[in-house]
Amino acid sequence: MSTDRTRPAGRRDRSRPGTVPPQRTPHRTRRPLRPHQWFAERLLAVLSGQRPVHWMLGHTIGEAYDQLAELALNAPLGAGGRRPVVRACHGTQPATGVVEAFASIATGEQVRAMAFRLEQGPDLRWRCAAVDLGGERLPAVR
Repeated sequence: MSTDRTRPAGRRDRSRPGTVPPQRTPHRTRRPLRPHQWFAERLLAVLSGQRPVHWMLGHTIGEAYDQLAELALNAPLGAGGRRPVVRACHGTQPATGVVEAFASIATGEQVRAMAFRLEQGPDLRWRCAAVDLGGERLPAVR
């Protein structure tokens, strides 16, 4: 028996009831985040008060955790009731296993700078070794 005969009259599509149509693959597939982009998002979550500082315990080394804890005391990127976003994040690799990165963080009309250093350990995992926020809040440029 042909499948054409099992379809209701006038029905032209080949999908069957109860089946999920195949997903169309987008023309652009989203690339995985680079380590500095991933860390920018995580640091933003902590510095905006969305996540607690201890969320970064396994992802920091040296003084970075203390720096992050001190910076996060007042949730400096969470002011104003708006959710901050990473507008841009760039990194350079001055040496093998080291990335120095900076990100611009926008909260409504305010933009702040965030700088951080990542170091790759012997286990090949990246960890934040330093973090700093730009001092003065600047208006967003459109």
